[in-house]
Amino acid sequence: MLAELFDNMMHSTPQGFVGVSLIFIYFVFIVSAAFYRIKKGEHLDHH
Repeated sequence: MLAELFDNMMHSTPQGFVGVSLIFIYFVFIVSAAFYRIKKGEHLDHH
């Protein structure tokens, strides 16, 4: 799935390349924030 996304990104316009890059960065941020909150929640449960 990611390989196809990157392949399409390489054939797209500069605007499309930037858009896909920003979406990917946003996705990584959301997943990181979710893991952080889960880890923080587990820490609070151990009190």
